[in-house]
Amino acid sequence: MAKKDTDPAAVVETKAATADAPVARDQVLKVHHLRPAAGAKKSRQRVGRGEGSKGKTAGRGTKGTKARYNVRLGFEGGQMPQHMRTPKLRGFKNPFKVYYQVVNLDRLAELYPTGGDVTIAGLVAKGAVRDNEKVKILGNGEIAVALTVSVDKVSTFAEQKIVAAGGSIK
Repeated sequence: MAKKDTDPAAVVETKAATADAPVARDQVLKVHHLRPAAGAKKSRQRVGRGEGSKGKTAGRGTKGTKARYNVRLGFEGGQMPQHMRTPKLRGFKNPFKVYYQVVNLDRLAELYPTGGDVTIAGLVAKGAVRDNEKVKILGNGEIAVALTVSVDKVSTFAEQKIVAAGGSIK
């Protein structure tokens, strides 16, 4: 390789020119200039994993509910919770129970003094029971006339008294 010939006068001239002009320096790389490369993934900060990496309280302050990991659903801060404050229903209502309107024998004696047919429609017409509900005859009282009873239910004691008076059950 051949060595370049340089003119000593040109070198001196260049040095003089650069001494007067401001010197341009290269940019200095600093830590706060560093950024991940474009498209690079930066792992998220894992808090609460020790003193060296955002540990201890992990940005949640000290103590208190908000510093804890989890609070159960419905927790009211130690106050008596809603589900314990409200009164509870006792027992239950049987949906299959059949409710009867009851008519005693002494009431039948008043309604039918001469005897006859006792039907639900007749009892509704006389105002003894409500319409569209089941009727049961009970044996409270005495009966002296013959009745032909056709209702939903008759107690055993009432049936004995009606048959003894000369009546019948349908």
